[in-house]
Amino acid sequence: MIRVGTGCDVHAFDDESPLTLAGLFWPGERGLSGHSDGDAVCHAIVDALLSATALGDIGELVGVDRADTADAASTGFVRTAVERLAEHGWRPVNVSVQILGNRPRFSPRREEAQRLLSDLVGAPVSVSATTTDGLGLTGRGEGIAAIATALVER
Repeated sequence: MIRVGTGCDVHAFDDESPLTLAGLFWPGERGLSGHSDGDAVCHAIVDALLSATALGDIGELVGVDRADTADAASTGFVRTAVERLAEHGWRPVNVSVQILGNRPRFSPRREEAQRLLSDLVGAPVSVSATTTDGLGLTGRGEGIAAIATALVER
């Protein structure tokens, strides 16, 4: 059995936080707000995996009402989602992520991010990035959005 799921996440910039995006630390860039590290890419991946398997969403998995997930690294959330899938007989086949935002400039670290995320997911993860030509919250530089699509099989 093969299924597809979609996940989306958006976080506003937070000048008091460091930026973690796609599992990587980005020195000198504005951070993202959030209960955890605010990594919109990891959060979108988690929701895509869970959506594909009808196993809930990130809020149910590691919700903001849990003290143990405050300021947590979102890479751990991806691991937890993959473990949840395995418990129910699912495994990721691949994940594709699109980042929407003006900063950081993603392409110089694309391969590094893809390697890290692929290792976490246990399947190929591709990541691309685009701007919104000045439109919307990402175009105005207010934050970052990420959309992920996951293919899973049982």
